[in-house]
Amino acid sequence: MAKEVEKELKDLLDLMQEIASDHAVPRNIKTTVEEAIQKISGKEVKIENLSTAVYMMDDVSKDLNIPDHTRTDVWEVISKMESIKEKIKE
Repeated sequence: MAKEVEKELKDLLDLMQEIASDHAVPRNIKTTVEEAIQKISGKEVKIENLSTAVYMMDDVSKDLNIPDHTRTDVWEVISKMESIKEKIKE
């Protein structure tokens, strides 16, 4: 994996970890974010796992109980995941 993609993935995981550790975020959302982190963590990131994580985060963004600042972070996470997917395809 290219160094640029590795750095983007690290930044993405850091942001997701921030969401999961935010005290204002409901438990069900934290659980889903942690599951998405597990999907994309590992030595080799697969496009299928990134796609699954995107769907998981999209579901989170539609939750009525999500704080507004967290929803914005989730949209940023989804955008970064899509960007990484495109770079892996190349």
